[in-house]
Amino acid sequence: MTQATNQSWGGRFSEPTDAFVAAFTASIPFDKRLYHHDIRGSIAHATMLARVGVLTDDERDLIVDGLNAIETEIERGDIEWSIALEDIHMNIEARLTDKIGITGKKLHTGRSRNDQIATDIRLYLRDEIDAVAAELSRLRSGLIELADREADTIMPGFTHLQTAQPVTFGHHLLAWQEMLTRDHERLLDCRKRVNVLPLGAAALAGTTYPIDRHVTAELLGFERPSENSLDTVSDRDFAIEFTAFASILLMHLSRMSEEMVLWASAQFDFVDLPDRFCTGSSIMPQKKNPDVPELVRGKTGRVYGHLMSLLTLMKSQPLAYNKDNQEDKEPLFDTLDTVKGCLRAFADMAPALVAKPDNMLEAARRGFSTATDLADYLVRAGVAFRDAHEIVGKAVAYGIEQGKDLSEMSLDELKRFSDVIGGDVFEVLTLEGSVAARNHIGGTAPDQVRAAAQRARDALATLQERRHVA
Repeated sequence: MTQATNQSWGGRFSEPTDAFVAAFTASIPFDKRLYHHDIRGSIAHATMLARVGVLTDDERDLIVDGLNAIETEIERGDIEWSIALEDIHMNIEARLTDKIGITGKKLHTGRSRNDQIATDIRLYLRDEIDAVAAELSRLRSGLIELADREADTIMPGFTHLQTAQPVTFGHHLLAWQEMLTRDHERLLDCRKRVNVLPLGAAALAGTTYPIDRHVTAELLGFERPSENSLDTVSDRDFAIEFTAFASILLMHLSRMSEEMVLWASAQFDFVDLPDRFCTGSSIMPQKKNPDVPELVRGKTGRVYGHLMSLLTLMKSQPLAYNKDNQEDKEPLFDTLDTVKGCLRAFADMAPALVAKPDNMLEAARRGFSTATDLADYLVRAGVAFRDAHEIVGKAVAYGIEQGKDLSEMSLDELKRFSDVIGGDVFEVLTLEGSVAARNHIGGTAPDQVRAAAQRARDALATLQERRHVA
């Protein structure tokens, strides 16, 4: 074995690896962020090996102390990462052997880098999922409280970006919150499948050493060991699933961003975004650009790309592990970084939105938003719905011609379209009456919005308490 050949596998080779190939195949530039989880996994592995008698207690203690010391060195920035050693595993193992001698070479007994990296990524992703869940909780909580405060603030509801029916700003914010609730549930469901121990599958067929995988699982907080060694070392479903969750989440944040951008424009002027989330123009002094929601909207495509990358990476791989799988980390890492950044920005920004109730109310008065209420009024008076629909359509056409909203027409004008219309019609033509009439679960009535906010608050608290206990 030549000095230039990797010490973990060089015995088979008669010449050193080409320098370019060594750099091309190395993963240490990006997998070094796994150092903490690699060390945690190694400590658990050494502890288990001592428990089953493969290592002595003294050897275990020497290895554990050495690994803890290496983690301190890494956090101080005292480690110089080596491309020649390829990855985080061999860099740490080589440093351990330098520190404690031949005992360091015993650490890898009964495992492979195949099950080691699968374990590292799952440990890392599990911790990152918990961080993402915390930010999701913070965002949801902020939206719930803002929705509660804005339960009476009337605004136009849209379909096709055309005025449809009046709603409240609180109701709209709770629609955002419902999207995030589903995202939160998807995330925690994903975590269950992440929380399975790969270590012990070794290269692909398990190991002949008398290991106890249940001990290792318990030490690392995994729910259980994996069932099949072939699948274990080659499975990256959990990374794909997380990235799929992230893609749906970013799609939701992008939709919210689009509405924020529209609402903050001079043409809508429904909300004010705090200055700290905006920037100005280098040439137009009047500009206040909603850069944060715009950038979140833009980052959505980045995460979609990572999902496609991971799906494509895995689509034609035979069992078991292949070098292709080294390409799983950068898309996953960047997805995590992007999601955490976007959620942090939103959790700070969304609850700080300042509504402009007068502008929202005036916009709701335009576009005949109570037309459906008039049709419902006619139906309750005995008119068939399709006939009522036609009657109101004619009334709207008249209003467009005259420049009048339905609520601005006189009773005589309205009766031109149906003689069943009486003086009580104006009760349903007001925006306040329209919103209040939808007084059922999921409806726009302010009391229903407040009740929905409380249910959402309670559900979030229960979820957080359950996660804390777990």
